[in-house]
Amino acid sequence: MNKKQQANHPAMQPMDDSELVRESWKIFQIMGEFVEGFERLARARPSVSIFGSARTASDDANYLLAEEIAQKLSDAGFSIVSGGGPGIMEAANKGAQQGKSPSIGINIQLPHEQRSNDYQDISLYFRHFFSRKVMFVKYACAYVVMPGGFGTLDELAEILTLVQTGKTRRIPIVLVNTPFWSGLLDWFRQTLVVEGTISSNDLDLMRLADDADEIIDLIIKHYNENTEPSQEEQAKFMEL
Repeated sequence: MNKKQQANHPAMQPMDDSELVRESWKIFQIMGEFVEGFERLARARPSVSIFGSARTASDDANYLLAEEIAQKLSDAGFSIVSGGGPGIMEAANKGAQQGKSPSIGINIQLPHEQRSNDYQDISLYFRHFFSRKVMFVKYACAYVVMPGGFGTLDELAEILTLVQTGKTRRIPIVLVNTPFWSGLLDWFRQTLVVEGTISSNDLDLMRLADDADEIIDLIIKHYNENTEPSQEEQAKFMEL
């Protein structure tokens, strides 16, 4: 690119003041999302984040299993955090409301698919995916990953990356529905490990499970062995 072309490039043109103001105000939108999320979710610990497809029907076996897992975790004293939408997210919030602990929805504004479900005790609303994803990870003591599409895979990859790189503590990452996830794990094993892009030990970051009681037991066991609960949390568990 010559000097004349550089001078005419859009990045070299002065930005209109009104456009600059609009861009700057986005910083405050993002800050507001973080502040509200931190303030409201910090009070809802311990929590478990449940991910999965927005397209799962309410009579699907995965929906019913997610609802069962959420209710049992809620009865065990864990707040349940979902994306606040339909499908598996709705199942998670519905199960949580049937239990004893808060049902939390971290909603996102999307042009399609995402509508808020009706089973949220605490509802947060986000414009930005990256600030929303921080809320899923920040206070969770376990992640339950049900079958899903690109959004679920994105959230799973983010969690694995944060744990692998030590940016967040190691906690259970439970992949539910063995037949659904087996092909992906085989590819990890046969391609990523073989090519050296991950280590074989990285596969230990995840657990496969199909039974609700098994999932609840491993999450409670990990929490009890690795977490020093606050006095408020101790009192909460004593009441259950």
